[in-house]
Amino acid sequence: SCKVFFAKDPLKIVRAQGQYMFDEKGEKYLDCINNVAHVGHSHPYVIKAATKQMELLNTNSRFLHDNLVQYAQRLTATLPEKLSVCYVVNSGSEANDLALRLAREYRGHQDVITLE
Repeated sequence: SCKVFFAKDPLKIVRAQGQYMFDEKGEKYLDCINNVAHVGHSHPYVIKAATKQMELLNTNSRFLHDNLVQYAQRLTATLPEKLSVCYVVNSGSEANDLALRLAREYRGHQDVITLE
């Protein structure tokens, strides 16, 4: 059920910088898919922060760690009281799945409307 975006002429992306991705021939493509709207690919601040964290601990959110709690507290402190709960998930797909399950539980409906 999963399709390759460019099945007839697949892209082989080998690197990315800012909002662009580059194939093995050096051709540049504007990345409108991979969540780069905030800081882009290869942002020095993000690389530095990620490297610092990976030197300490490289895992996902299934284990307890004070940083998860501290981040959630800092984040929810900026939001209204109604938004005082923070869920830490692994990906956008996981976040969408959780949002659907929460909405279905809260409303008691199973229907979903999506745009293609």
